[in-house]
Amino acid sequence: MSQSVNGGNKDAAETPKEMSMEVRLLLAFLLMGAVMFLTPYFYKSPPPAPTKKTPAAAAPAAPAPAPAPATAAAPAPQQPAARPAASASATPQQAQPPYIIDTDLYRIAFNNQGATVRSWLLKKYRGNDGKPLDLMNSAAKMEWPFSLYFPAEKPAENVNWTYYKQTPDADGLGIAFEYTNGPTTVRKSFRFQKNKYVSEVKFQVTVDGRPIPSMIAWRGGFGDLTIANPSAAQRALYFNAADNKLVEQNAKTAKDGPVTSSGDYTFAGIADTYFAAVFLREGGSSMQETVFSDTVATALEEKPAAFPGAAISAGTASALSLFVGPKDLDVLKGINPKLEAVVDFGWLSILAKPLFLITNFVNDAFVHNFGWSIVLVTILIYMVLFPIRISSMKSMRKMQALKPQIDVINSKYKNLKFNDPKKTEQQQETMDLYKKHGVNPMGGCLPTVISLLLIIPFYKVFQVAVEMRGASWLWVTDLSQPEHLPIKILPVAMIITQFLTQKMMPTPSADPNQQRMMMFMPLIFGFMFYNFPSGLVLYYLTGNLVSMGQQWFFNRTETAQEAVRSVQPAPKKKIGRK
Repeated sequence: MSQSVNGGNKDAAETPKEMSMEVRLLLAFLLMGAVMFLTPYFYKSPPPAPTKKTPAAAAPAAPAPAPAPATAAAPAPQQPAARPAASASATPQQAQPPYIIDTDLYRIAFNNQGATVRSWLLKKYRGNDGKPLDLMNSAAKMEWPFSLYFPAEKPAENVNWTYYKQTPDADGLGIAFEYTNGPTTVRKSFRFQKNKYVSEVKFQVTVDGRPIPSMIAWRGGFGDLTIANPSAAQRALYFNAADNKLVEQNAKTAKDGPVTSSGDYTFAGIADTYFAAVFLREGGSSMQETVFSDTVATALEEKPAAFPGAAISAGTASALSLFVGPKDLDVLKGINPKLEAVVDFGWLSILAKPLFLITNFVNDAFVHNFGWSIVLVTILIYMVLFPIRISSMKSMRKMQALKPQIDVINSKYKNLKFNDPKKTEQQQETMDLYKKHGVNPMGGCLPTVISLLLIIPFYKVFQVAVEMRGASWLWVTDLSQPEHLPIKILPVAMIITQFLTQKMMPTPSADPNQQRMMMFMPLIFGFMFYNFPSGLVLYYLTGNLVSMGQQWFFNRTETAQEAVRSVQPAPKKKIGRK
C-alpha cells in the first residue's frame, strides 16, 4: 500500500495537474477491491469438492451376524490402522450389527464396539458430491466420535475398543450401552427426538465402584468434508456465560498437545462454516473442554491435514443435551438463544445480520426463493438511497456544466509545480466556485460508496448463513458458490451493465486518460467478482440494473436541465446603438 501511495505522489509531482475526483474515486475503488480480493483468504469460501475420490483403507471388520433389513444400508464399521486387541471378557463374538437411529432429520449408525457412532447423516442437506451429508470423517483412522477421553486416571481396559452390550429403546429413538469387566464399568446412553436436532447423552465410568473423570469426544474431523480444504473451516468452541462471549480455537491451539479449559460454559463443542455439534450443560454444573489437533486424511483429500477435535464433560456423571445440525438461526434460537452466537457474522455484524434477516424474511413471507429475495432487497436498498442518488446526479450535472469555468481556473496555474504555494490558491478558487453553485465534489461518490460498502456484509452472509447453502435461482445451483459453468453468466452480465451505466452518467472531466481509467473499473470488478458467491454477484448486477433505470429517469427530468442552467453564467447584455 505504501508503494502505491508513494507512486501516486511521484506522479503528481511530475505533472502540473492535480488529481481529479475521478482519479481519487478510482483509487478508492481499487483499495476497496483489494479488501474484497483479500477477504477470501481470511474467510474461506467453500469451493466445489474435488471430483476424484480416494476411498479410505479399512481393515477387515470383525465377524458379525447378517444385518436386519432395517439396518442393511448402514456403513460397515471401519477399524483403525492399529486397533487394540479386545479383552478376554469382550471377545469378537460379541460384535453386533450396526444399530440405526432413523428420525425425520438424522440417520445415525451406532456400533457396539466402543459404543460409538460410525455415520451421522443429515437428511435435509447434501455435500458437494450430491450425497446426503455425513458429518463424520470415515477415513480418520482413529477413535470414532463419542469415544471416551480420560484427562487423568484411565481404566486398565481400553474401553473405546471393547464390545458393549447394547439395548435399544422400544420406540427406536434411543439406545443404551454397557460394558463391565468386573473392576471397570462404563455406561452410555443416547436419546433422540423425531423431528428436532437436539438429543440427550449420558455417560459414566466407574473403577471399583468409584466414578472417575471422563469426557466424551468428537475427533478426526466434522461437518462438510466434501469441500476443498475442510480443516480450515473447523473450530472447537465454547460459550463463556461469565462474559457472554464465544471463544473459538483451531487446530493450532493444540499443536503442542491437548489444551483444557473449564468454566461457566453454556455450551461447548465443534463447528465448521455451516454446521455445529455442541453439548449444552444441564443444571448448574460447570463444563470442561479439551481441544486436540488431529492430523488425518478425508475420503476426498488423501493428504492429511490438522483438524481440531474436542472432548466435553460436566462432572463425573455427565448428562448433556446435544445439538448436531445446521447453524440455522431459527433452529438455534428455539433450542437456546445463546446458540445463535455460533453464527458469526464478523466485525460487520451490525450490517450483515440485518441484511440476512431482511433477506430471509422476504424469502419466507413472499417469494420463497433466496435469489429473488436478493433481487427484491437490492431494489429496496437502491430505492431508499434514491433521494441521495438524485442529489448525486445533480452534483455531477453541475460539475459537468462547470467544466469550462474549471478549465479557465486551471489554465491560470498550469505552469506551477505541485508543491508551489500558489497551488493552494487554485484549490481555493475551485472550491469557491463549487460552493457558489452548491456543488458537493464528493456527493457523486456517496451512493456508490454506500452500495459498495454493503458488498462486504453481503459477502459475509453467504459465508455463514446455512440458509444460502444450496439455495438455487434460475440456472444457478448454489448461491453460496460461484456458478458451475465454463463461462459464468452473472459476472459477464455485471461487467456489461456497469459499462452501460457509466455511459449514461455525466462525465465531469474531459480528460481522455481519466475516462479510460474509469472504463477499466467494470473489468476490475468483473475480475474480482468472477469467483465470488453467485448471490453476491446477483446483488451487484441487480444494483447496476436499478442504477441504469434511475439514471435514465433522471436524464429525462426537468431537474437535470435545471441543474445545468443553475451554474451557467448569465448571458451578457447587448448594448444597442443609439
